[in-house]
Amino acid sequence: MIFVPCATIASAGITNAQEANSDLAKKLSNPVASLISVPFQFNYDRGFGPNNGNRETLNIQPVIPFSINENWNVISRTILPVIWQDNIAGPSGSQFGLGDITQSFFFSPKEPTAGGIIWGAGPAFLIPTATDDLLGSGKFGLGPTAVVLKQEGPWTVGALANHIWSVAGEANRPDVSSTFLQPFVSYTTSDAWTFTLNTESTYDWKGEQWSVPINFQVAKLVKFGKQPVSFQAGARYWAAAPDNGPEGWGFRVAMTFLFPK
Repeated sequence: MIFVPCATIASAGITNAQEANSDLAKKLSNPVASLISVPFQFNYDRGFGPNNGNRETLNIQPVIPFSINENWNVISRTILPVIWQDNIAGPSGSQFGLGDITQSFFFSPKEPTAGGIIWGAGPAFLIPTATDDLLGSGKFGLGPTAVVLKQEGPWTVGALANHIWSVAGEANRPDVSSTFLQPFVSYTTSDAWTFTLNTESTYDWKGEQWSVPINFQVAKLVKFGKQPVSFQAGARYWAAAPDNGPEGWGFRVAMTFLFPK
């Protein structure tokens, strides 16, 4: 009989747990991973308009994959913003409430394609759920969305994009024609730390103006009992913004609940 030291067994258990956490953390870097997650993402930005207004946004962003056959998933990604803002349009006072929902559906192969490429594509919808005129567009919009990425070792490199045109809504509100571009690169360590650099750039084709925040974020995945949770914090710098848009530095903190199968 061979006796295995308890310390060796414990060490192997810790290593396996770390690898499992690291794999989960890498899945969070993949927008079309087959993983249910519910992020709560808080953003702070300032410098709006002549009164240097500020905005705090809590984005509630559930991601739910659905299997449609043995080869394909549909991934639902929802962004529901809850917004607090003050003097973002000059002396416009304070507003609090819901913003417009962005709803995306990605049809994605369950396995990476040739060369390890992971991708998904489908429709995106802008739903006018804002509770105040200054919190949303007043328009219903739709358009295409797509994501492509590759994960190799600890690295994830890719980009997500969409374009939305308004097709209905309040006639007295400006039409929407907006392109969103999110190139990203992340590095996940063996103990489930993830370092991410991205932009979440938007080009307004009607106003002919860019919004370009550059984000650097650090995340750590931990478990409370059997419940995995990722905590994230980071800073952003507005490299470009509309004339009355945010300026300088902002920050982001987030907490994401994961529900692996």
